[in-house]
Amino acid sequence: MSKVFLIPGLGADTRLYNNIDIPPEHDVIPIDWIKPEILAPLAHYAQILVYQHNIKPNAILIGTSLGGMLAIEIAKLVNPAKVILISTIKTIDEAPWYFVVLKKLPVYKLLPNSLLPKLGFLIKPIFGKMSDSDAWLFNDMLQKNSPVFMKWAMQAALNWDNKIIPPNVYHIHGDQDAVFPVKNIKNATIVKGGTHIMVFNRAKEINKWLKPILKK
Repeated sequence: MSKVFLIPGLGADTRLYNNIDIPPEHDVIPIDWIKPEILAPLAHYAQILVYQHNIKPNAILIGTSLGGMLAIEIAKLVNPAKVILISTIKTIDEAPWYFVVLKKLPVYKLLPNSLLPKLGFLIKPIFGKMSDSDAWLFNDMLQKNSPVFMKWAMQAALNWDNKIIPPNVYHIHGDQDAVFPVKNIKNATIVKGGTHIMVFNRAKEINKWLKPILKK
């Protein structure tokens, strides 16, 4: 039985994958966020996850947004069977323009920790249209995320400098993703109308693409 590790995105937890169907022959293991070391890069955090979850070369990784970047770093360490990326970037070359701006002017560091979990009303329009139930879940995940983790994750993502694409990587991306614009994305399956949150609101289409990948 293959182990499938689910890695969520920034501001989310593994409930992000509630609408995603994983065949019963796979052992699904959700990865919950742990407290990071301040200023530690994504590569270091990936090492901790590999050790904590005993991720082996026959594993399958599914990562969305920040979770996809971490999946790449984990893959560089253990060479898993498959790496499935959703709404994310594979290398720094696919990063959007605002990464450069926020890296030089890290204004997010000025935000009070108490304010970060309450920014859903600003973030939702960027992530994409959601149903009422999905919007409730999104806000609940955001409010339950650690502000300390969120600030670390923003800093770690902005300073990510990966140039390596490991083998067996499959990338699914929406053409309406406002967080990681599709114009920068290479070698991906494009979901027409898909936004950054399509793992929620376009789950049926994501499942359609996931099924043959998981069967390979």
